[in-house]
Amino acid sequence: MVQIIAGKKGKGKTKHLLDRANFAVKDSKGSIVYLDKSSKHMYELSNKIRLINVNEYPITSSEGFIGFICGIISQDHDLEMMFFDSFLRLACLEGEDISETIATLEKIGEKYHVTFVLSVSIDAEHLPENAKADVIVSL
Repeated sequence: MVQIIAGKKGKGKTKHLLDRANFAVKDSKGSIVYLDKSSKHMYELSNKIRLINVNEYPITSSEGFIGFICGIISQDHDLEMMFFDSFLRLACLEGEDISETIATLEKIGEKYHVTFVLSVSIDAEHLPENAKADVIVSL
């Protein structure tokens, strides 16, 4: 499953994402991973959530990002949720069509029972059709 927090830069998407991650860990029986472009939010997350600074890895395409996600999933069979802050930047999709990557995440989530929560710096009405139904918060 894919859930999207959409809105322009500076609207508070990261705060919503952090709150959702910290709330999810309370009821979670499995692992939760938070991917970000830095380690800046390390102290705002529960210590039960694994924070990964994606900029420490050589990801240069959306295909590489999907491979990175699959690598994380393959190493943790208890993984329940993944949170992606600044999804467009992490997935190398700034200014690109995100519909194929969203569809791929949907398939991966369904197959491995992982929920992906994405913060996307696009207004909800400008998202591709296959992503509009996934919006849970629009700022």
